[in-house]
Amino acid sequence: QVQLVESGGGLVQPGGSLRLSCAASGTIFSMYAMGWYRQAPGKQRELVATMTSGGRINYADSVKGRFTISRDNAKNTVTLEMNSLKPEDTAVYYCNATATVAYWGQGTQVTVSP
Repeated sequence: QVQLVESGGGLVQPGGSLRLSCAASGTIFSMYAMGWYRQAPGKQRELVATMTSGGRINYADSVKGRFTISRDNAKNTVTLEMNSLKPEDTAVYYCNATATVAYWGQGTQVTVSP
């Protein structure tokens, strides 16, 4: 069983920055593809950024150039640096770990508002 715990969400003004972290336990972290997804009210959950076990990265077009995903296999953590935040980035952000099965964290709220 894999446990994922997110932290770092909060309220920020447009143009601001936040850093989300996800700590994983109960698995060989380096074997998993890790990612961040988000779900805004009334919308489906969508991909934000993913990083394979080999380090290949994929970003949603809406966050390219503003968000950066990274992982530390020694610390079993994955981080999402979010800059130039916009109101449309407001959502619950979920950490994901995928190998043969997908695991999800509980989510952390990010609100971008004046």
